[in-house]
Amino acid sequence: MSGWRGLAPARGLRGRITLLAVCLTAGVSAALLVLAWLLVRDSVAAVPQMPPGTMVEVDGVQVEASALADHLREQARERVLLAGGLAFGFVVLAAGILAWTLTSRVLRPLAEIAGTARRLSAESLDERIGELRPRDELAVLAETIDDMLDRLAGAFDAQRRFVANASHELRTPLTVIRTELDVTLADATADEAELRRMAEVVRTATRRAEQLVGALLLLARTDATGLAVREPVDLGTVLSTAWRAVSEEAEQRGLRVELSAAPAPAVGDPALLERVAGNLLENAVRHNVDGGWITVRTEAFATHSTLTVRSSGPLIDPATVTELFEPFHRGGGGRTGRSGAGLGLSIVRAAVDAHEGTVAAEPVVGGGLAVTVALPST
Repeated sequence: MSGWRGLAPARGLRGRITLLAVCLTAGVSAALLVLAWLLVRDSVAAVPQMPPGTMVEVDGVQVEASALADHLREQARERVLLAGGLAFGFVVLAAGILAWTLTSRVLRPLAEIAGTARRLSAESLDERIGELRPRDELAVLAETIDDMLDRLAGAFDAQRRFVANASHELRTPLTVIRTELDVTLADATADEAELRRMAEVVRTATRRAEQLVGALLLLARTDATGLAVREPVDLGTVLSTAWRAVSEEAEQRGLRVELSAAPAPAVGDPALLERVAGNLLENAVRHNVDGGWITVRTEAFATHSTLTVRSSGPLIDPATVTELFEPFHRGGGGRTGRSGAGLGLSIVRAAVDAHEGTVAAEPVVGGGLAVTVALPST
């Protein structure tokens, strides 16, 4: 039954194409038949008329000329109708047979495409239609569907990794909270100091879980809805505001900072762009080395404005730089932040995409990372 369901759409299309071919052939044949009938009628009518009473000899028999002319005209009409009717029937039948046979060959790749699509599911996206011959419109359709399946497979894989990583990241603080509570509750002699220590650990774990959930919500909202606000924004002002939030931590780590917040006009959501600058600065501080350096600058060009954050840090493989923008990817132990969840650059990329801008990263010679955000200017 399933096989019949798969063939039903193809057979329906095959039947419609055959019917269309038959109708077109019948229409053209009917027009030719009518034209032949008119030509024969006019030709017979143009035959000169013999005077009344004129006798002519046919096969040795004397026949009146007018009766003979009427007989010949009638016989010509009958032969045209008979020959034309037979030709009409044969032509229409041949058209139907040829259309039905040829459409079967033409539509076979379409049936293969439908069969492949029917067998696919979220768990088996590895099957592809492959290259079709000849290279016609159906081959282009198959190639397009294969490309779409490649993108879908990548999206499903990314979704699985994202869910697995999010579950792991959320489970860590919850496990810490449960362990601390179990240990403290099992200690019947726990004093006030022990309870305060447990509360501090629980508060720290809760704050981490809250930050992670907030980052996940921001990433999901940015990916799903895009920009809620579009207004002129100065990246230099945004950078100065974002830097005040991390300046104390940078000072505690002894980082040398070079900040150049030149006017750089852009258009977008000021809060989201401040989050972009904040995430880049937080990464530069938290993934740095003690006593390292940070260089930050904004620049304005004719068609766009840029925000560039360069910082020292551990060596990064150039082949893995693009992976840093994936959720929960920290680039190995060397870039594991002290309090990060691995979502900073993912949020940056989603926010920049929503602003129709670009973001690029490259490793710094000697260790570190440089990230440049380019946004359309006003």
